[in-house]
Amino acid sequence: MVVACCVLGVVALAISLMLARRTMGSRVAQVAVIPATEEYGYRLMAQTSELMGPDLPDPSSRYAGNRLSCESCHVHAGAEPGSLSLFGAVRNYPKFSARTATIRTLEVRINECMGRSMNGRPFPPDSPQLLAMAAWIRSLGARGAAPSESARRPNESRDGAAGENQGKAASPAPFHAPDRTAKVYAGKEIYEQRCATCHGYNGLGLLASASPVHGYVFPPVWGPDSFNTGAGMHRLLTAAPFIKARMPLGRPDLTDDEAYDVAAYVNAQPRPEMPNLEADFPDKRTKQVDAAYPPFADPFPLEQHRLGPFQPIEAYYKQHKKESE
Repeated sequence: MVVACCVLGVVALAISLMLARRTMGSRVAQVAVIPATEEYGYRLMAQTSELMGPDLPDPSSRYAGNRLSCESCHVHAGAEPGSLSLFGAVRNYPKFSARTATIRTLEVRINECMGRSMNGRPFPPDSPQLLAMAAWIRSLGARGAAPSESARRPNESRDGAAGENQGKAASPAPFHAPDRTAKVYAGKEIYEQRCATCHGYNGLGLLASASPVHGYVFPPVWGPDSFNTGAGMHRLLTAAPFIKARMPLGRPDLTDDEAYDVAAYVNAQPRPEMPNLEADFPDKRTKQVDAAYPPFADPFPLEQHRLGPFQPIEAYYKQHKKESE
């Protein structure tokens, strides 16, 4: 009974936040000129499906290929401290990307997310959407603090001690990958016990309304409306730390082993396929050990790159690098 009440409470909270965000978004949409560009960037990340999703009447505005929100991974549009926070993102760019063997800017990184996590298409370099999203992320880095409620209200200041304290919130316990093969069957059991109430036994999530344009209260974790096979979340060593840090919503208490197995189960399910993944990582020696698509520069099988154990693969590359120096 207590568990059921907790679950219902979490669902009610999520739905109330979604409805509040939609109501607020409709008020903001009535403003002819948005004075702070980052405010539009915030809205794009919080209301992704409504503002650039596949159901918009104007095809030129459809950049996201699914109905996820950027907030599906970057909680509160990246302003929530902890896993996949965007506070420090601006300090990481420009930087070299092994995946493309080029110097990657923040704007390029956003477009990569659009093509992979959002299963969509990139923005033109001068598009207002791209510039606004980059401005929002830079504003987080410049303030070094969570924007709190003021981020949702144009023309209000986001400065203040409360926001700074939020930005310094404690990080979750680190994830340590088990030195074993992930157990998909065990992940299925844990998923059905701890995750299916929100994300569905079929993994297809819970829509916010009868109209899919409004996106999801709880996002799909597989299926045609989820991230594609090129997304970072499709890598086990990216998904498992996120699951441990954030899930179940409101009470993230899974162990390393449980998060590891749940991630394996989720990523074993069908989802959109990203084409031309073999072109990633021109130097295959720089490829992440859990990037589970060929070709590889090592003798380990595809299944081990998908489910581990990853420590032997990491040791192989460390030894190879040592011998080549």
